[in-house]
Amino acid sequence: MVSELDFLDSALAAISSASTLVELDRVRVHWLGRNGVLPEAFRELATLPATERNATGQRLNRARDAIEDAVRKRRHVLEAEAVEKQLARKRIDVTLPGRGTLPGTLHPLTQARLRIEAYFLGSGFTIATGPEIEDDFHNFTALNMGPDHPARAAHDTFYLEETVLLRTHTSPVQVRALKRWPPPLRIIAPGRVYRRDSDLTHTPMFHQIEGLVVDQGITWAEMTGVLTDFLHDFFTDRLNIRFRPSYFPFTEPSAEVDLECFFCARRGCRVCKQSGWIEVLGCGLVHPQVFRQSGLDPDEWSGLAFGMGVERLAMLKYRIGDIRWFYDNDLRFLTPAPVASGP
Repeated sequence: MVSELDFLDSALAAISSASTLVELDRVRVHWLGRNGVLPEAFRELATLPATERNATGQRLNRARDAIEDAVRKRRHVLEAEAVEKQLARKRIDVTLPGRGTLPGTLHPLTQARLRIEAYFLGSGFTIATGPEIEDDFHNFTALNMGPDHPARAAHDTFYLEETVLLRTHTSPVQVRALKRWPPPLRIIAPGRVYRRDSDLTHTPMFHQIEGLVVDQGITWAEMTGVLTDFLHDFFTDRLNIRFRPSYFPFTEPSAEVDLECFFCARRGCRVCKQSGWIEVLGCGLVHPQVFRQSGLDPDEWSGLAFGMGVERLAMLKYRIGDIRWFYDNDLRFLTPAPVASGP
């Protein structure tokens, strides 16, 4: 058997010379592992004379304790050195200029919606909401759209069941409000709506804001006054506005509201389709049949209604050329503000 003194000196020398944790672990396994030098020496005790076993076993135990203690101390030293090296590699120079942070901003659609809501809230309106999954009655029938109305067609509307659908406008909120609250009332109904359409100016999901005023003696003049003042407030410029006769099944008479094209000053361009005017919203006086479907007497009450697309107004105000940019989540478009050229 190798002398335990030579045994211990060799082990301590190997431990002391280990320069990495990996190398130290290799030394530990060589001397203390299951098949290492020290366990093998313990197994050889059985071959010694009985008079020598006890003393030799004690010396081997002391050698094992010394080796384990040396390994533990060397590991602490090497771990501390590894931490120091890591800190040196990742040291932060506090004198370097900071990276800074990009300021957050509201999405352009949110900016437009909040601006619209702020105007009408300041004019005495309240905000009403309703379900996005609607039934056939509130989305069509109550708004004077009969069974054969083209808006009911499956190629325009997302049906979930035969009489259950994703609402195609926020006008059903007006019907629910008329049933829930007694007039007079002044409400706007912002929210998401869904139609089967997708191109440069349409998406399957978009945002609308409907408005409704019900009282006694509501006239066309009041409606034109409210909408003219709103458009001047939203676009800030004192643009020329015209009310063009149109048709909606839930209003009578009805009109579409046009702004003079501020892209070309009415000379004709792609945006206004060479007409010099840009259509921005629809409106009209509430149809008597809508009042009847809502349980109100059209001889006693009158009202005005209007609807606008938030994307449409935002595209015009911020000079955005493609409605799909709103949903691409491209930071070149969203930060710090929308631009006409897009991504």
